[in-house]
Amino acid sequence: MADKNFNYPFLEGWSTQDIITVSALYDAVANAYEVGIDRADLLAAYQAFKEIVPSKAEEKQLDREFGKDSGYSIYAVIKAAREQQTTRIRMKD
Repeated sequence: MADKNFNYPFLEGWSTQDIITVSALYDAVANAYEVGIDRADLLAAYQAFKEIVPSKAEEKQLDREFGKDSGYSIYAVIKAAREQQTTRIRMKD
């Protein structure tokens, strides 16, 4: 589990469940950088995230805001997960 404290960006109007789901993706991305994460778990978190944030523009906005605070990229992690066939994803800093 990620051990750093970040301010997670959220969009107005989200329900508590939406916030929990999106936070799970942020945690998964942080884990990919810090300790590694199971590829299937990461992609499942991203799929759930996309149900809440289907817009590419909003996804990019949230990625920029999250990256600004954490230094981590949702885009880079998901791209690596899609390209690699390994069972675990571990990003290099």
